Amino acid sequence: MDVKRLEIKKNIQKEADRNLSFRVFNLDKEHLESYLLPHKKDHFCIIGVEAGKIDVHIEDKLHLLKSGKISIIFPDQFHFVSDLSDDLTGKIILFEEILFCSDILKNELSAYNVNLAAHLNATALSSTEFEKVLPLIKSIQDIYTAPSLVKKEQARFYIKIFLLGLIESIHGLHPVVHHDAQDSSQNAYISFKKLLNQQYKSERTVQYYASKLSITTKKLNEITKKHCGETAINAIHNRILTEIKRQLLFSDLSHKEIAFDLGFSSPSALNKFVKSKLKETPTELQNELAQIYTA
Repeated sequence: MDVKRLEIKKNIQKEADRNLSFRVFNLDKEHLESYLLPHKKDHFCIIGVEAGKIDVHIEDKLHLLKSGKISIIFPDQFHFVSDLSDDLTGKIILFEEILFCSDILKNELSAYNVNLAAHLNATALSSTEFEKVLPLIKSIQDIYTAPSLVKKEQARFYIKIFLLGLIESIHGLHPVVHHDAQDSSQNAYISFKKLLNQQYKSERTVQYYASKLSITTKKLNEITKKHCGETAINAIHNRILTEIKRQLLFSDLSHKEIAFDLGFSSPSALNKFVKSKLKETPTELQNELAQIYTA
């Protein structure tokens, strides 16, 4: 399957867009036309629904968005939309990665960075929270419509306020407790996930990641169970499975090529791994995923 990668710099609706790091559009069929087929973006995308409903497929998960729900799609996440209702209204905000409070999340708010993408892919706000968000989105859209040097800076500020509000809302039921043990645990988990994303093709033992983090395997298991509800080895295996699914669906590689790219000794080793985890062969998994993305 040939998957497009949409670039924000090529999304030019008006001359001023060439010097803007964000875009704001109405959530309608015209602006969603390029989102109907599986693709990925080099930027963040916010879909906020005011009325009606829409299905948002992100990786292998389906999220039903209706009034008051917001989806943030991260750069390079495979996704598409479907089943738009006739009364669908809302907004789409696109923005470059630099606006995603990255420095703040890495430092002052590192505790909030645990499983952030999974939480923000679909967020349901209360009616009160959503009503507070709408004027902020309108302000961003007004600036996009008629930007100036000062207003562009205001828009970036508004986008950060909006994002920080969402991040706070998803942690509302599980407030962050600020003490050394908690911070240490969260930081270790974030470091583990970062290292896993870098090394999962070649390093698959709990011992490797524990040693890199200077902790015991028992401690790493305690940390992963606390923050993602699974053992460290399952976290490692699930990261590999995610990449297997991506490549089966979106690449033109053969099963043999996928096996070697992901560090398996042979196609049969890949087959055995998928079978043990999902009770199906890579071919069966590929057909199942294809049905999801072409239905």
